Amino acid sequence: MVEERVQKILARAGFGSRRNCEDLITSGRVKVNGKIVVLGQKADAQSDRITVDGKALPDEILLRYIAYNKPRFVLCDKTNPGDDRRTIFNMVEGAADLAVIGRLDYESEGLVILTNDGELLNHLTHPRYRHEKEYRVLVASRPDLKQLEVWRRGVVLEDGHRTSPASVTVESNAGKGTWLRVVLKEGHKRQIRETAKLTGLFVVKLIRTRIATQKLGNLKSGEYRTLTSEEVEKLKGVVNSPQKEIRKPARKTVPAKGTKRTDSKRKSD
Repeated sequence: MVEERVQKILARAGFGSRRNCEDLITSGRVKVNGKIVVLGQKADAQSDRITVDGKALPDEILLRYIAYNKPRFVLCDKTNPGDDRRTIFNMVEGAADLAVIGRLDYESEGLVILTNDGELLNHLTHPRYRHEKEYRVLVASRPDLKQLEVWRRGVVLEDGHRTSPASVTVESNAGKGTWLRVVLKEGHKRQIRETAKLTGLFVVKLIRTRIATQKLGNLKSGEYRTLTSEEVEKLKGVVNSPQKEIRKPARKTVPAKGTKRTDSKRKSD
């Protein structure tokens, strides 16, 4: 008999991220052997009867993994009625029940991964695991050494969050501007744009080219494809690595005056 937290079982069964599964539990929609589950409760997926909205978990679920090159002006969120903006979920066929790994803001573009694999989603999005994300960033001017060093060391954003050290290198000049290669191990909301602004730079274009081991490759803007089994195994290999989790000391953030704390669990770059 192997017991696991129920939210972990639900995530593995394709019910979304751990957080989404926790929401199912706290709303009273999950039962084990006919009794409503409480958050943190454990169960054995093999011997216990686990139901969601009265329906038993499927014996086998088809896990899906899709790489998508998100264009500019496409949302990574579902919209409310009356909001006609394009979203990932109506741009990618069959994506309505999938979750997003690597949310990007409205103006940014590049690689995101759509999946119903809750375990992979948790490990590639939770900040404690610090998986790399790589970007090409076009700024409007030529950064000097001081600006690059400030960005590399980290800055305090307007909401009080101090960014972790980042890899920032110059790729090439583009007219009066410069292409930078930026590698992060975190994903605070609009982090690259806000960091650039605080260092005196302006982001013209932001493209994500990699999430952990998965590269954007030759996907054109707006195109998507199913990941190969080899690509999925590489991503899971990163997740299962003994070095996957790096715990950082708790760090206090001080909101700027007149601002409210933001939900740190909802992040985009």
